[in-house]
Amino acid sequence: MSFLLCIPIILPILGGLGLLIAKFKERIKRQIYVASIIIVDMILSLIFIFTVPDQKFTLVQFTDTISITLKVDGMSTIFGMIVSILWVVATFYSFEYMKHEGKENKFFGFFTMSMGVVMGIAFSANLITMYLFYELLTVATLPLVMHSMDQKASSAGRKYVIYSITGASFGFVAIMLLMNYGVSLDFVYGGILDMAKVGGMEHLMLAAFILAFFGFGVKAAIFPFYSWLPSAGVAPTPVSALLHAVAVVNAGIFAITRVIYYSFGADFLRGSWAQTVVMVATIITIVFGSSMALRTKHIKRRLAYSTVSNLSYMLFSLTLMTPAGMVGGLTHMLFHSVLKITLFFVAGAIIYKTGREYVDEIEGFGRSMPITMVCFTICSLGLIGLPPLMGFTSKWTIASAAVESGNPLSYAGIGALIVSALLTTLYLMIIVIKAYFPGKDLDVKTLNKDVKDPNMLMTIPMIALTAVSIIIGVYPTPFISVFETIANGLF
Repeated sequence: MSFLLCIPIILPILGGLGLLIAKFKERIKRQIYVASIIIVDMILSLIFIFTVPDQKFTLVQFTDTISITLKVDGMSTIFGMIVSILWVVATFYSFEYMKHEGKENKFFGFFTMSMGVVMGIAFSANLITMYLFYELLTVATLPLVMHSMDQKASSAGRKYVIYSITGASFGFVAIMLLMNYGVSLDFVYGGILDMAKVGGMEHLMLAAFILAFFGFGVKAAIFPFYSWLPSAGVAPTPVSALLHAVAVVNAGIFAITRVIYYSFGADFLRGSWAQTVVMVATIITIVFGSSMALRTKHIKRRLAYSTVSNLSYMLFSLTLMTPAGMVGGLTHMLFHSVLKITLFFVAGAIIYKTGREYVDEIEGFGRSMPITMVCFTICSLGLIGLPPLMGFTSKWTIASAAVESGNPLSYAGIGALIVSALLTTLYLMIIVIKAYFPGKDLDVKTLNKDVKDPNMLMTIPMIALTAVSIIIGVYPTPFISVFETIANGLF
């Protein structure tokens, strides 16, 4: 039964390759083909997540300690569910949006392949397997970032590759050191270090952790390795929404969670100088990202900088090196994914229907695009942290974990969260106010006479995700209970 774990990975990869080869000329046939693969892959992923827990399947065995092996555990379950479900929603949104972008066979080919690669990260049983798929993700998503192939896209693609290769180099060195000083490279809750070998080499292994944190942290946009993410906003909005607000960046969060809690071990890292270094980096990034979001007028870039900040909410919580901190990080990873993909969908809807991309250009859209702006408003309030919406619960969980940790630096982190929340209120509510309360001297009816909500392929995903954000915000307990089980090493 465990061999079935490779199907959610292989199916979309082969399906995407088939799309690049077949090159459908009729849009409806291409949409049926892509939707069938994505939906089937989601169903199979969810089935295998719940039917083959803790079973391993080895694709390739290189040595006694090095293999390409798949396994589903608690972390796989969370990341796999986020990716597989949101990918389906983003796919239907993309069917409409990509009409005005062109090159749809190429786009959906790499879009579909990327899903399989991300599922490979989710189902990785060890560091080697995760590293392989982690780097394949750069290869699979690069054509999506560079989709338009203009000067901006080419520049963004080069930056994405340079940053990713740099991170890969850091991560590779850390893995080699873990190979020498660990009992294996498998993911084991509590860590894999052989303390008999580590004795006397603690500082070397702490330095290795720093390399791993910033190496895998490139995709999590940690300061100073963040600038690829706003630059990647030149990609079509579905790419920004899914790959650079959910899949790629969450792959970074997922990898760092594995590194802290399943490789080096939180007990080894807690209280060390290495913990101080990474916590300071996350605190800086939280405030920096929110500050840049407020300064940026371009809507998608504003949301991208918001993502930079919110990713470090998760990283700050994870670097507390406690079970409660892990719960806070996982909670915000899920909640932020739902909220931010919706906000990007709204930005895409505005661009698709009007061609306008800047905050100052959307005055009066609250009346012209009522569905779109209601979704934006609700999800903005959720990201700000207004109770009882999703963001309040995840931020409260992070702050509570920080207080419980007893680390003096955690209070600086709480201060950063408060400052960021205030900045988030400003950079999101400015958009809402302009949409609903345009200037008195502005002839909104004339200016926005052709502005309206997009069709159902784009509005239904926004409505559905907004509804989900409300429901989970009001009833978060089942999700937090699962996260607590994972953080205590029981799943």
